[in-house]
Amino acid sequence: MSDQLIEAQISTVLTLEMKELIEILFQYREAFASNNEPVGAIKGHEMDIMLNVERPYPPILRIPPYPASPRHRGALESHINELMKLGVLRKVGHNEEVEVTTPVITTWHNDKYRIVGDFRALNTYHYSRQVSNPQSP
Repeated sequence: MSDQLIEAQISTVLTLEMKELIEILFQYREAFASNNEPVGAIKGHEMDIMLNVERPYPPILRIPPYPASPRHRGALESHINELMKLGVLRKVGHNEEVEVTTPVITTWHNDKYRIVGDFRALNTYHYSRQVSNPQSP
């Protein structure tokens, strides 16, 4: 592990707590992004989005794309192509019906962009599970 710490430019002078944290991070490294797997994922733990409405879904859940400038369209196309290569997205077949769509925008910061989905309409119909919040000591 020390070679990997040096490669990651992490000091080898660590407290006990830091060492324990790094061991845990290494133990679950498949959950994090890497050069080989740019999108962190744990296989077999996918989640479904539960909606509180039945099919056919209301028209508000089929929102058309927002207009985009050529710069933003280029960034969107590039990013979508990358996500398709990674298997995160796939093209919808001509005979497939898409029941829920959401528009996306690109945001720029320091000459880098990211895609942001507008899920406000979907959130209106999302069934939220009640998860207990553990209290901190």
